Parts: sequence; C-alpha cells; structure tokens
Amino acid sequence: MSDIARVVGQRIRNYRTKKKLSQERLAELCGCHPTYIGQLERGEKNATIESVEKITNALDIPLSKLFEKLGGQEDSGKDIPLACYEFVSAKSEKEQEQLYKFLLELDKYKTI
Repeated sequence: MSDIARVVGQRIRNYRTKKKLSQERLAELCGCHPTYIGQLERGEKNATIESVEKITNALDIPLSKLFEKLGGQEDSGKDIPLACYEFVSAKSEKEQEQLYKFLLELDKYKTI
C-alpha cells in the first residue's frame, strides 16, 4: 500500500489510542466495521474520504489533522522533521512533554 495510506493509518491509530478507544469502539462510533478500521490503521486499505470524515468526527479531531505535513517534499532523502513529528505524535501527552524537555536540555549542549 502507499506510504500515505500507512502514515494516515498510523495517525488514526495514534488518535484512537490517545482517546483510549478500541478499534471496535471507534468502529461503532463512526459506523464502520472493526476489520476495516484495523486495515486502515495498518495501511492495508485506502480509505474513502467519507470514511475518513466519519472517523475524524468519531475521534473529535479536524479532518485536516490526519493530513498535516503530508506530501511536502518528494526528494530521495529522509524528511527528518516529518519523521520526528510522526514519532512524537505517537506518544502520550506526558511522553511528549518529557521528550520536549529532553530536547531543550540537549540543545544547550550542542556543538555544531
């Protein structure tokens, strides 16, 4: 499946777990089948825009949140800021705060 399907699926999983919802509960809230939710989260299926809208409504997030920072640079190098964004967004709020504090401390000792 495409990289965008994988990234959007991971974001759905991140928001779902932050809200402490099971795949089954999210499926109930948005009117989708639990298997479909799992396939989306694993990047195995492309979601329809209607499904994405139902899912974001059930997660109580703006539709744009799933597509933030996607499709920017298409060069062959790794997009480090995007990789960091994806890594941090998958963490709990408390873990995000700790990571941010760690980065601020680390920045004090930079040599380049």
